[in-house]
This record gives sequence, structure tokens and C-alpha cells, in this order.
Amino acid sequence: MSSQINLYEQLANELGDLIARRVFVPGDRLPSIRQLAQQKRLSVSTVLQALRLMEDRGQVEARPQAGYYVRHRARLLALPEVQPDLKEAAFVGINSLLMRVLKANEAPQMVQLGSAWPPDELLPIKRMQKAVASVARREPALLSKVSCYETNEPSFTRHILRRALEWGRLDATEIVVTSSCTEAISLCLRAVAKPGDTIALESATYFVLLQLVESLGMKALEIPTHPKTGPSIDALELALNAGLVQACLFIPNANNPLGCIMPEESKQRLANLLAKHNVPLIEDDVYGDLCFTAERPRPVKAYDTSGNVLLCSSFSKAVTPASRVGYVVAGRFAQEITLLKMVSSGSSSQFFQAVLADFLNGSSYEVQVRKMRRVLSQRIARMSDAVHAHFPAECSVSEPQGGFVLWIQMPEQVDSLLLHQAALGQGIAFVPGPLFSASGKFSNCLRLNCGNPWSDDIERAVMRLGELARHQADAPQALRA
Repeated sequence: MSSQINLYEQLANELGDLIARRVFVPGDRLPSIRQLAQQKRLSVSTVLQALRLMEDRGQVEARPQAGYYVRHRARLLALPEVQPDLKEAAFVGINSLLMRVLKANEAPQMVQLGSAWPPDELLPIKRMQKAVASVARREPALLSKVSCYETNEPSFTRHILRRALEWGRLDATEIVVTSSCTEAISLCLRAVAKPGDTIALESATYFVLLQLVESLGMKALEIPTHPKTGPSIDALELALNAGLVQACLFIPNANNPLGCIMPEESKQRLANLLAKHNVPLIEDDVYGDLCFTAERPRPVKAYDTSGNVLLCSSFSKAVTPASRVGYVVAGRFAQEITLLKMVSSGSSSQFFQAVLADFLNGSSYEVQVRKMRRVLSQRIARMSDAVHAHFPAECSVSEPQGGFVLWIQMPEQVDSLLLHQAALGQGIAFVPGPLFSASGKFSNCLRLNCGNPWSDDIERAVMRLGELARHQADAPQALRA
């Protein structure tokens, strides 16, 4: 028995040493159990014992049907489950501050840890060039075609319908093609709510969603959101029972900025709860294809039987943001959204819909998203590792299950807006935490973009950002002010 223990401990120590020496870095997949057993001439049970020991030590994590992966070394975020103050729904007021932050972030020579755009070198630019040329040659009329009513290109719509077959069946009449996912969400808000109505959102949530709510004169109610499992359905049910919510706006798959995925049973419960109260859900699924799970997670729309869920998405994160093509599967609101689309911006480009369809119809898209998932999960792990090395020891980080952003919770003494001002002077861009809240919460948090390839500039920027955070955390309160 003792020799068996020595063998699995020896293997655990050996693999742990490889992680310490960065032969395997956070996010890397370890060799399979069978490979390790063959390489080390050990039994499968011994290898499994070693990996479970490493899991207990916090060095690796098991991912269902995917194997064992090196864990981030930083402390993982653990937000408390709290109930919302049902009186706290309020008008949003972030637009002015957000525009100043985004403008400053775009200054020349900034190390871009702010804007969450997909990195150029991961996008299929050459394949898209071929698709543009092919469609222009094959269907030249689309270069001049503009419809006063029909916004959908049939080939693009067919692709959306085929993809939905994995989790259900859609009706083509539900689909409205838009000029972006953002436009789709804006149209949905206008269709399901009016100025003064209250929209339930995750806390934290993507700042553009807050911008849209603010610009339409609506109120926001922040629903406590767990960094692993998403918004609290119990808290939402309290608000619904009190009649305080007219619509919900959530990112169930790879929430931005937390990266969490709502469990399937929670999605089912959410769909049933909203059907019971006849409250619509606007579902932002733009990161759904970039989740790191073994299987692509279903949207809440998959569980919708009432037509209350409006699924919004685009291919901007995985193919190209330049196409300006998004869509909404609008359920029972399709006719109203079609009209709103026509009077707001007219039809979307049918040419670029056809270009996307040309790319999406083959195997290119699946190859593309598999590559992006692999690379982005590695880059998130690398950023998390750097945060652990350079930020204050009390910092915690999210453990994103998709997308390419990292959420960092710093000591309470650190003000991320002041930190942002100091970082700008060092040529470093990021997005401060209060911009992800309708009420200015998360003052000691920030979001970093992890999409870009790792470089010495990024390493130095994270190091310097950590130094600035440590300086602010250690400074007397009078100096921080």
C-alpha cells in the first residue's frame, strides 16, 4: 500500500514541478490519463489518484469529457449571494463617464487591455476575402440590392435555422436580421418595454447594455450574479413577484465581464418563471460559440415555449466585427421588431449576409471557433497567472468559462477609476468596474481584455498596473483621495 501511495505522490509532485517551471501553464491540458499511464508505466488508477491529489492541491481542475487542465494560481472570485433591494431600481447614468473612459482608452500607443474586440490574427480574414469575392462574382445584384421591407438574406437565415436544430426548432418568421447584436438588443428593448419601465440585468453586466437602457429612458434593477453560475433566479423571482420588472436582459452564456455560464437547469427554471409572469427575456448570446465547455451550451431560448425569449447574437466575436450583421430570434415579438428595424435603420446588408453564409455553410466556422476557444482559454490563463504574480495578494479573479475578458476584484481600498487615471499616464487602457453597474458598484474591480497575443508590452503593462494597485492599496486614505 505504501509503495502505491509513493507512486501517485511521486507523479503528482513531478507534474506539479512541471507546472511550477511553466512547462505547463494555466489553461494547458495535461496528457490524458491513459497517456500518462503508458508514459510512466503506471496503472490507470495510480494516475487518477495523482491527478485527484493535484486537484485537492488546487493545481489542476477536471473538465467534463475534456480531461485535466492546469488551474489559475490566482485566488478565484467568490461573490456572496445576496438578495436585491427591491427599491433600488433606478435610471442609469453611466454614458458620460463611459464615453470619457472609452475615448481615453483609444489614445495612440495605449497597451490595449480595455476594448473586448477579437484579436486580428485569430480572425479568418483570408477566408472571408475569398467569400467576398465568391459572392460578388456569383451574385453581383446583391452589391446594389436594397429592400424597403425584406431584411433577411435566405441563405443566412437557413444557417441560423440549421444551427438551432441542435437544441430545438425555430420558425423562419421569428428571425430578424439586424446591423449588429447591439442593434438587435436595442430593438428588443423598444419592443418589450417603454420609458420608465424597469429592466432586470445581471450585476455585473456589459456596459453597452446599461448604455442602451439609459438611452431609452428605462430603469435598471441589478440582480446579484454569481461568478460561476450567473444571476440568482431566487432574487429575480422576488422582484417578479413584487411586480417590479417589465423585462429581463441577461447574458446567460459567457457573461461579460464575469465569463460565467448559467447551468442548464437554471435556464429551464428561468424560462418557466418568465412564462408564468409573462415577462420577456432579451438574451445576449454573442459569446455562446466561444464557451470552453465540452459542448456548446444551450441558450435560454431552447427552453422557451411561450415566445417570451428574444435571442440576440452575431458572428462579430468569432468571424469579423466589420460585417455589421446581427440577428434576433424574436418569438412573438417578430412583427413589431421587423417594423422597428425598418423605421430605424432600414434593411441590413444582404450582400454581407450572403458572405457570412458562404463562410458558415462549410466546415470553416467550426474549425475557426475550435481554434479560438483553445487559444483564448490559454490567453485568459496567461493573464490570470500574470495578475497573480503582479497584483496585490488580496486580489481575486474570475474563472471565465468563455469569451476573452478577465474580471479582477482588488482590495476595497483600491478605487479603479483613480487607478484608470494613473494607468492612462503609463499608456495602459482597461475598463473600471463601476461601468459594469447601473449604480456604480464594483469600485474596486476592473476588466482586462485577454484576447491579444502575449507580449513583453502586455507583461510590462500588467506588472505596472499591479504596482499602481499595490501603491493605492497601501497608501493612507488621505493620499488616495
